[in-house]
Amino acid sequence: MTKSFGRYQLDAGRPWVMGILNLTPDSFSDGGLIGGVDQAVVRAEALRQQGADILDIGGESTRPGARAVSPEEEARRVLPVLKALQYLRLPLSLDSRRPAVVAAALDIGIDMVNDVTGLRDPGMRALLPSIQQTGSTVCVMHMQGDPQTMQQSPCYDDVVAEVFGFLRSRQQDLIDNGFDAYQVFLDPGFGFGKTLAQNQALMHALPSLAHHHQVLVGLSRKSMIGALLGRPTDPHDRLAGSLAAALYAAQQGARIVRVHDVQETVDALRVWQGLS
Repeated sequence: MTKSFGRYQLDAGRPWVMGILNLTPDSFSDGGLIGGVDQAVVRAEALRQQGADILDIGGESTRPGARAVSPEEEARRVLPVLKALQYLRLPLSLDSRRPAVVAAALDIGIDMVNDVTGLRDPGMRALLPSIQQTGSTVCVMHMQGDPQTMQQSPCYDDVVAEVFGFLRSRQQDLIDNGFDAYQVFLDPGFGFGKTLAQNQALMHALPSLAHHHQVLVGLSRKSMIGALLGRPTDPHDRLAGSLAAALYAAQQGARIVRVHDVQETVDALRVWQGLS
């Protein structure tokens, strides 16, 4: 059994693994590793061979405290790579909050608009008819504040009610704008304006969201993993923790897990399913 995802059909019988392809010099874990189109193609090929179902391509770091880049610089980083990767015949997600970049990417060919600001920008909202007409999926993420300030004492009265309420309202808005429910994914935004305890509360409550909605979860190598492991300094020392988090997210109902370590995640999910 398959399910539509943009221009492609994916196996509906298991969670999908989204491989991260960062084209940034300053991402928290893998910034600066890819310096141009050729290196991006080599990395994308490797992720496909490792079993990635989807590639998520980003040209702006949204880690806590990250410096914003101009739409022109982001476009310079991502658009040539998107063009080069069309031959892979693999779903491509664009991780961007910039309407101009998204508009240009839609002309090239993408299968998801992954917006950390929840498609609230007026310019992004103006693109909704174009996104819908292409058949692209969208991912709405929750973030309190912005990347520069989001981890400065995040505060909620009820983090689960507020975050899940925001996500549900954004999905309804998209449906009202012509999207089908299968085109919309919801991301609680772990680590985006949340403390460790708030992240834990959202994860424990995830089944109540995933029961009725398609959920994308990004936990790979994040600081909450380091905090739980007691090793907060090196993102590369979080593989085992990231795998445990991905498996737990899948068990809680996540449809997509967004990860740096594709091969290891694919293997872990395969064994988990084989033993379930």
